[in-house]
Amino acid sequence: MPEAVQSPGQRHAQPSGEHHSAGAARHTPTRIVLAVLSTLVSVNIWTGGPLLALWVGSRVQEAQGQFTMGAVAAVIGTLVVITFVLYKLLVLLQARYNAAIGTEGARRQTAWLKPMSGERRALAVRKPLTAVERITVVSVVAAVLVFEVWFFFFAHYSLPG
Repeated sequence: MPEAVQSPGQRHAQPSGEHHSAGAARHTPTRIVLAVLSTLVSVNIWTGGPLLALWVGSRVQEAQGQFTMGAVAAVIGTLVVITFVLYKLLVLLQARYNAAIGTEGARRQTAWLKPMSGERRALAVRKPLTAVERITVVSVVAAVLVFEVWFFFFAHYSLPG
């Protein structure tokens, strides 16, 4: 039966090798675009968002050299909003990526409804990271390493002590 005529339930009934290879070839450009967008959003959570928040705070500050609480509040508020929006965008991109590769997202369950025995948790721990999760981990590690290099080698002030 041609794949265009099959229902979603029938498509999942096929052996995983057939469906995955045909779906992977068909959705490769989509997966690449989604991975690139996920990388950009993940990096901007650590770089672009804080820089934009500082820029907004600099525009709120009335005069150079004066430190105002309004500027601090503007930076914190802007950072919270930008980080939340970028986080939601990253979640959306991960859902789209999972749909493009043909996997379903993990069912989310609140902590107080989870079983106490941990039997299902053992299965979840064995799952490998998704591509978007790997991208996020790599961007966080890169952000921390770049900060450490800047702090120890390029910051023009001495450490206390």
